[in-house]
Amino acid sequence: MGDQFDLFGGGPAPAGDRRRSARPDLSTQPDQDAGRRADAPLASRVRPLRFDDLVGQAGVVATLRSLAESGHLPSLVLWGPPGSGKTTLAGILAEATGSRFVTLSAVTAGVADLRRVMAEARERRRAGRRTVLFVDELHRFNKAQQDAILPHVEDGTVTLIGATTENPSFEVIAPLLSRSRVFRLEALERDDLERVIRRGLTELGAEIEDDALAALLEGARGDARVALNALEAAAALAAGPITPDAVERAMQNRHLLYDRAGDMHYDIVSALIKSVRGSDPDAAVYWLARMLEAGEDPNFVARRLVILASEDVGLADPMALPVAVAAQQAAHFIGMPEAMFPLTEATLYLARAPKSNSSGRAYTAAREAIRLSGNLPVPLHLRNAVTGLMRSMGYGHGYRYAHDHPGGVVEQQHLPDELAGRTFYEPGERDR
Repeated sequence: MGDQFDLFGGGPAPAGDRRRSARPDLSTQPDQDAGRRADAPLASRVRPLRFDDLVGQAGVVATLRSLAESGHLPSLVLWGPPGSGKTTLAGILAEATGSRFVTLSAVTAGVADLRRVMAEARERRRAGRRTVLFVDELHRFNKAQQDAILPHVEDGTVTLIGATTENPSFEVIAPLLSRSRVFRLEALERDDLERVIRRGLTELGAEIEDDALAALLEGARGDARVALNALEAAAALAAGPITPDAVERAMQNRHLLYDRAGDMHYDIVSALIKSVRGSDPDAAVYWLARMLEAGEDPNFVARRLVILASEDVGLADPMALPVAVAAQQAAHFIGMPEAMFPLTEATLYLARAPKSNSSGRAYTAAREAIRLSGNLPVPLHLRNAVTGLMRSMGYGHGYRYAHDHPGGVVEQQHLPDELAGRTFYEPGERDR
C-alpha cells in the first residue's frame, strides 16, 4: 500500500470554514490491486492503471504520457465532463512518475486539510519523494482555499492535478491557472465507450444483447462511470444475458446533464440562441426542451426570447417583440409545466421569422461615436425653452415642428454639429 498518514490529528477547522461538514476524502495511491476486490464497484475494478489501458482522449493522453516519461510533470487542470477519465489520468500520472498520490475532494475539505497535506508533502520532499495532490472538483474550492494551494505549487512542495467540470477560466484563480497547464477532456466517443463496456462485461463474466448495448450507450451519453454503474446493476437484474429491459431499469432516473450555474448551462443557452438566429425551428425547440426538461427557470428562457426578438428579428418583423413579451408574461403567470406552450410558440415564431440586426448595429455605431466624441452639446434649436432666459439665449430658436409639414417629415439637423450628416442606422434588406 502507499504511504498512510493521519491528516486529522490537529485542531479543528477555522470557524469560517463551512466545508468541514463531513470528513474530507484524503487518501494515498493504492497498489496495483487496490480497488480490484470482488466487492468493489465495477468502475473501480476495471479502472485502467497504465497508459496502455486507457480508452479515448488520445491527443491528451499522448501529451501527458510524454510529460510523464520526460520526468517533468507540471501542475495540471483536467477539465471535462463527468466520467471522461480525469481521476484515472491523475492516478496513472502519479504512478508513472513514481510520485506519492494524495486525493482530496473539494466538496468536503477545507484550508485546514490543505495545510496538513502540505506539511506531509514537505516531509516526503525532504526524503526525495514528490507528492501529486489530486483535487477533485477543484471549482468547488473558494478563492481562499485556492490561495492556500498557490505557494506550495510555486515552491514545488506538491504537483497539483485539479479536476473540474467547469470552465477553469471562470472557476480557478488566475495565479493558480497561470502556473498550471489546462487539458480539455471530452465525453467518450461511442466506440470508446463500447470498449469500456466490453471490459466491464469481461470482468462480470456477463453477456449483453445488441439492443441492450445500444440502450446503454445511448443512456450513458459518453460517461464511462454511468455506463459501468448501470452495466453492473443491469447484470444483477438479468437472469441471463443483459436485456434492454434490465438496462432501462438500471438507468432509471438518469438525470439530464445540466448545471444551471455552469458551462453546460451557457452552452445550451448559446445553442438555443444560435438556432433561433439561424432560422432552424427544429434545433431551437430541441434546445428549448433540453433546458426546460432539465429544470431551467422558465423566466430565464423567456428573457432570452425577448432579447432575441429585438436583437435578431428586430425590424424585419416588428411583431416578434410583442409575441416574445406575451410569452414571457404568460409563462410567468401560469408557471411550469404549462409554460412550455407559450415558450415553444414564441421560440418557433422567432425561429421562422425573417431576421434583421439593424437595431443593434445602429446602437453600436452610435455608441462608438459617443466614445470618440464625448459629451457633445445639444444644438440650441433642439433645446426646450421653458423660461424667458432660455429663450433669450436662443433655446428652441429655429426649431421646425414636424407635424406642420407634409407627411409629418421635416428636414433639419438633429445631431450635434460635429456629427451632422452621420449615418448610424443602415436599414437591413428585410426591415419593414
